[in-house]
Amino acid sequence: MRFLRELHTQLMENPPIMAALGFDPYQQPPSLERFSAFLSDTPHALLQKIRIKLTQTLIASAVIKTKHAGFDSCPIASWVKENNLKTSLRRSRYDKTTPPKGDPDARLGVRIHYPRPGKTQLDYFWGYRNHTLADLESELPLWEVTEPNSVSETTLAIPLLNAASKTFGLQFESVTGDAEYDSEAILKHIVQSPKARPFIPYNPRNTQDKNGFVRKGQQVICPGNLPMYRHGRMTVKGITYIQYQCPFYFGPKPENLLLCPAAHPKFTQQKGCNYLWRITETIRDQIPYGTEEFKQHYNRRTAIERIFSRLLAITIQEPSIRGLSSVRNHCTISHIAVLLVALAAYKGRSRDVGFPTPPAQIRTCAANAYGSYLEYLA
Repeated sequence: MRFLRELHTQLMENPPIMAALGFDPYQQPPSLERFSAFLSDTPHALLQKIRIKLTQTLIASAVIKTKHAGFDSCPIASWVKENNLKTSLRRSRYDKTTPPKGDPDARLGVRIHYPRPGKTQLDYFWGYRNHTLADLESELPLWEVTEPNSVSETTLAIPLLNAASKTFGLQFESVTGDAEYDSEAILKHIVQSPKARPFIPYNPRNTQDKNGFVRKGQQVICPGNLPMYRHGRMTVKGITYIQYQCPFYFGPKPENLLLCPAAHPKFTQQKGCNYLWRITETIRDQIPYGTEEFKQHYNRRTAIERIFSRLLAITIQEPSIRGLSSVRNHCTISHIAVLLVALAAYKGRSRDVGFPTPPAQIRTCAANAYGSYLEYLA
């Protein structure tokens, strides 16, 4: 149910559910304002405590294997008119310097769609992202955090790993993620701290454009087929490079040439091309890119998509609430629901720890889930 009004109506029409939840079935259910206040005013740490206890129980029951973990994030659009393309606004809809008045905590972000093979479509939206570290074998979440769109995946990857490892005492064998997590700091942390193997593909934005540049021994030939001028070494963030620059602007100029032979735009826009030859050993040299092993491990990442599909079934992506505190609670409750169903399915010995299908098992799992929920609240 996406809207609180739907929840209120469902409770009014189903007294047995009211009784199971601890309400008086002969009285009116709590008002919409009460439900809204619960989402906004409940301390987030309380809900996280319930989620952590559920995860610990599933780990102790060996439902969650904790060998292979993976990162991903889910976009959560805020309930504001700026995200409704049918409404007209007097100002720019996607001005990132002016957050929407309806939800000042929301930030501008991007959603990527693939309408057809080889075609990418970008959509802007105001809202948040739910960042999740998941167990790829059981297809269940290990840790989650919700932040505005302005907080990137690379910023939260290491804190997610540290929080899960420290809280549950985990020792992963491998950590998988998409190209958004291709960061030198993240890769080093995975190898050194959890002592796991990272299976994260190259991000083209993090690799230098070498088109047209050729290395010959200790020399670099530019796209204009000219030897570049070696300008010395430079160290940035602990990484050392040998810097090569355009021979027209630095060093002895080429004879009989007035312009760049390749007509490179950098020749007129700046002082020619600049090439950095990295000499510090990179952690990426330890990752078996392109091998069958890498492909098999990376294909496990689809388990996170199935986790989010279960979360989407309980409207994690379309909350009808506003504000960071309410959205955080909404997302954590969604994760709690998924973990409760998994725990109930395990106790009912269902083969699918996600969503058991037989009606009798559904009733059993619902009863077990409710009992477990009361137990953890106590």
